Order: sequence, then C-alpha cells, then structure tokens
Amino acid sequence: MEKLTRQEEAAMLAIWKTGPGFVKDFLEAHEEPRPHYNTLSSTIRNLEKKGYLRGKKYGTVIEYTPLIPESVYARKYMSGFVKHYFENSYKSLVSFFAHEKKISAEELKEIIDMIEQRKSK
Repeated sequence: MEKLTRQEEAAMLAIWKTGPGFVKDFLEAHEEPRPHYNTLSSTIRNLEKKGYLRGKKYGTVIEYTPLIPESVYARKYMSGFVKHYFENSYKSLVSFFAHEKKISAEELKEIIDMIEQRKSK
C-alpha cells in the first residue's frame, strides 16, 4: 500500500465519509477549502491507479468505491508516524499532546478507561 499525498488523503477522507459515489458527491463531502472539480477528478483517477478505488462506468459518469478501509490505512501509517516522530513510543505521543494542551485530563481518563475495558475482556 503506497503512502498518499496530502491531496490524495483529503480526497480519500471525503470518499470514506461518503462511501461509494461520484466525484460530485466527494466534492460535497470534501473539507474546506474544496478543490476544483477537475482537480479532484484527477486525484481520484490517481487513487484508482494506486489501487485505493475501483471505478465503474455508467455512461459518461464513473462511480468509485473505496477498496481500502480507512482503518487499514490509518493503522499502517499511524504506526510509521509514531515510529518516525516518537521513537515508536505511544506514551511519548500522548505526552506530546498533553504538553501541547491538545488533550485534556478528562480525555486521558477516557483513554485509560477504554484500555482497562479491553483488558477485562
């Protein structure tokens, strides 16, 4: 699985949010600032070439279906992110967000609760 560019990731986020659909659907679901229709269409064709999407033609329009779930992509590239920026330590990642005040004590407690619930299963 090839790493996506920022533009491709933004397009895939809209596609994952929408599910199977057409370029106009993905454009509506795309975060601001939205790209031009032709730019998004070109990005989507690149994603199809990379194997992230499958296109099915209906006359002059193409319906695209994601082939790689968002969770699979996130798992693969989040691991690399943690490895590269936080020396493979999720503790360092959480500590960074706490230090930068991007995560609250209440959110940390919720994370601990989730971890403890997983242990008890």
